[in-house]
Amino acid sequence: MKLAPIVVSLLDTDLYKFNMDQVIFHKHTDLCGQYYFKCRNKDVVFTPEMADEIKAQVDHLCSLRFTKAELDYLRSIRFIKRDYVEFLRLWHPIRDYVTIELGEDGELKVVVDGPLFSAMQFEIYLLEIINEVYFRMAFDYDTLRSSAEARLNAKIRAMNDGTYTFKFAEFGCRRRLSREWQDTVVRRFVTETKNCVGTSNVYLAMKYNVTPIGTYAHEFVQMYQGIDSIPLAYTNHYAMKDWYSEYDGDNGTALTDTVTTDLFLLDFNRAMVNNYTGVRHDSGDPYEWGEKIIAHYKKYGVDPRTKLLLFSDSLDFDRAQKLYDYFRDKTKVSFGIGTFVSNDTCEHALNIVIKLQYVNGRPVAKLSDTPGKAMCRDADYLEYLKRSVTFRLEREKEKE
Repeated sequence: MKLAPIVVSLLDTDLYKFNMDQVIFHKHTDLCGQYYFKCRNKDVVFTPEMADEIKAQVDHLCSLRFTKAELDYLRSIRFIKRDYVEFLRLWHPIRDYVTIELGEDGELKVVVDGPLFSAMQFEIYLLEIINEVYFRMAFDYDTLRSSAEARLNAKIRAMNDGTYTFKFAEFGCRRRLSREWQDTVVRRFVTETKNCVGTSNVYLAMKYNVTPIGTYAHEFVQMYQGIDSIPLAYTNHYAMKDWYSEYDGDNGTALTDTVTTDLFLLDFNRAMVNNYTGVRHDSGDPYEWGEKIIAHYKKYGVDPRTKLLLFSDSLDFDRAQKLYDYFRDKTKVSFGIGTFVSNDTCEHALNIVIKLQYVNGRPVAKLSDTPGKAMCRDADYLEYLKRSVTFRLEREKEKE
């Protein structure tokens, strides 16, 4: 079964890939990284035909270049700098950086290995390809598409009748049913409702003249674990410092849980609280997290109603509405909703990720506020990182 090209534009990715890459381009071009694919679902089997199609799709991806119109669009984003866009004029995905293998048990093995400024760009493209190949080849696509449309219709009705009153951004690239379906979803949400404030997909933001949304991901904080001169328990400090230096307070929503929110808050001091417009939740109990962040703002005399809480952890619309109702009078609230928007069908969605695991040959890890979401290929390093975090947290408590 030969599929049409899945990625047809290098803008068909999340905005935060360009945001993070620009910082790396300006400050850390010496870093190299290794990314590993993982499917968290049990009993998912990839066939040899799927693996061959994924390889062919990656071959096509690596033939793409940015067009003049795409580069002009990137220049129009206020915090994307001209020298970085000129770099992208020359850049393209390099096929040699990607290894794709299929285990005897049907486990798909994908590794990206190369300079970090280039290797990091593969993540979203690969997830888009893998997910669409799987769902088109494992199921009847027309049946999936029909069920997705019925569910989308119900969501839009609920927005227009006042059942859902919150604002959200579409964050569905990485686990979308297909490129065609994500396009339909974004078009319908932005034209048929007043709830959708934008999309993380830069290509669709350009196509439908809506705001591209995103700041940075866990990998941005993780990469500082691979820099020899930076103590492990201070990676948030250096990541936020570089981010602010690059963007001067623009593009300022901080992700809290890479090495736990409690550790993040030690570095989210008065200056950083004022420098960043808000924070993003991606693991742990969202209500406890929100109250903890609000208390932190109040500690520094900042009115929480002037700051944004962005929730993005495995949200559906009912969960988002409950969170909105709880926090809306306490702070600004918004949501990034992904899989439930772009791959809500009669079949279970895949929980697939591609995570940064090594930087300059050193292991790195994400701890998060949900232990089950931790991912590291080196168990000894993961324990060492946890001890480093615990040591700093306990030391800070002793100072109080």
